[in-house]
Amino acid sequence: MVLPIVHHPAYCADLPANHRFPMDKFRAVADLIRKEDLLDGKPFFRPRPAPFEWVALAHDPLYVDQVFNGKVPEQVAREIGFPMRADIALRARCATGGTVLTGYLALEHGLACNTAGGSHHARRRHGAGFCVFNDVAVAIRVMQADGAIQKALVIDLDVHQGDGTAEIFLGDPDVFTFSMHSEKNYPVRKVPSHLDIGLPDDTGNKTYLECLEKALPDLLAQENWDIVFFNAGVDPYAEDRLGRLALSRNGLRLRDRYVIETVSRAGIPLGGVLGGGYSSDIDELADRHLTLHRTARGVVQSKAMVDSRREAISALQT
Repeated sequence: MVLPIVHHPAYCADLPANHRFPMDKFRAVADLIRKEDLLDGKPFFRPRPAPFEWVALAHDPLYVDQVFNGKVPEQVAREIGFPMRADIALRARCATGGTVLTGYLALEHGLACNTAGGSHHARRRHGAGFCVFNDVAVAIRVMQADGAIQKALVIDLDVHQGDGTAEIFLGDPDVFTFSMHSEKNYPVRKVPSHLDIGLPDDTGNKTYLECLEKALPDLLAQENWDIVFFNAGVDPYAEDRLGRLALSRNGLRLRDRYVIETVSRAGIPLGGVLGGGYSSDIDELADRHLTLHRTARGVVQSKAMVDSRREAISALQT
């Protein structure tokens, strides 16, 4: 079994050298995946740019039209934090299409990962916080509209609260949003998720993992979820430029392994998205982000070994 990984070259748009958002990380993540052969010799799955009709399922059509046609008001562009050019719009569409594809691949294979996504600050009427379109929200709405899923669980472990995702699915009985984040971090005005766990500064590995292990099993048992989307932001890391939770690299690995293995044991498809991570050292940041893909591939390989052993034992018994 091979882990399906989704990537598009347009994930990496041009930004000024001094821009706060580390755009080059998307190219570096893809390069490192190839270097480590996490694709097992297979190509990336390449998504189509999300069309207007997909994005408008989760966002106000007026805002979608503004992004598609380069007419985003300056005030909104400032809140997003990007110059709203054509290549930035294409990047947002491709990343969103990538998460849609990741969701469908997860349904087919049980587990799939994007090399972008997790733009959880984008709300229905506008983007914010380096997030143009809320890719996870669009993916869920597209898959629901297609009849591929009904109920979805969002596990958001980015260091920042997933206010945009919470707002889009507020009051929705078929989508549950769970955000575990730094309470004192951005955004200042949070939108309540269905479940929020706001953690204090310098929480550290032990308390963080205990909180996650207490919450996740109950969430998985709460409904017959058709899919889980996992925002595996690596900004809870102690050395991240915007993080405050003091997790170690091993803490991030243990977190991702716990989520992916627990969801996998529950028999629920999981789509992993990149989420946040901030550093001027792009190589270090890309290596940190690959925690998601390395862990997911390890789970896929372990499952394949178990299935192979079961088949061998069954063959001996017949």
